[in-house]
Amino acid sequence: MRALVQRVKNAKVVIDTKTVGEINAGMLIFLGIESEDSEADVAWLSHKLSGLRIFSDDQGKMNLSLMDCGASALIVSQFTLHASTKKGFRPSFVKAAHPDHALPIYQKFISDMQHSLGEDKVACGVFGAMMDVHLCNDGPVTIMLDTKTKE
Repeated sequence: MRALVQRVKNAKVVIDTKTVGEINAGMLIFLGIESEDSEADVAWLSHKLSGLRIFSDDQGKMNLSLMDCGASALIVSQFTLHASTKKGFRPSFVKAAHPDHALPIYQKFISDMQHSLGEDKVACGVFGAMMDVHLCNDGPVTIMLDTKTKE
């Protein structure tokens, strides 16, 4: 699994002019699932993101996590995080998981994040949908995590 994480002042997902997920200050998580991913990857990533200290403390240092500051998470599925651009100019998505495998993993990740943060602190997009993502990046702070390399 790969997650591209952005600290945001606010973010929302819109489908056909309807807002389907929205948060104020918190973390926007673009989540890419590959065919080899399992519940062990979900457990590692949800734990890591819940505790990732990217929010400022009273001294302005990035020292607080989502849990510490009661911030929210917006989770958006994004298979393109597994694009390979090694050959030619057209990205290949062969590593991205088929929806039959990816959807249960995505749902488990949402469930784990809700368990860590509280259901009211987790919003999400719609798996497989064409989405407009609106955000106000805070910092900007953008971090990539990968369960295969554990970083």
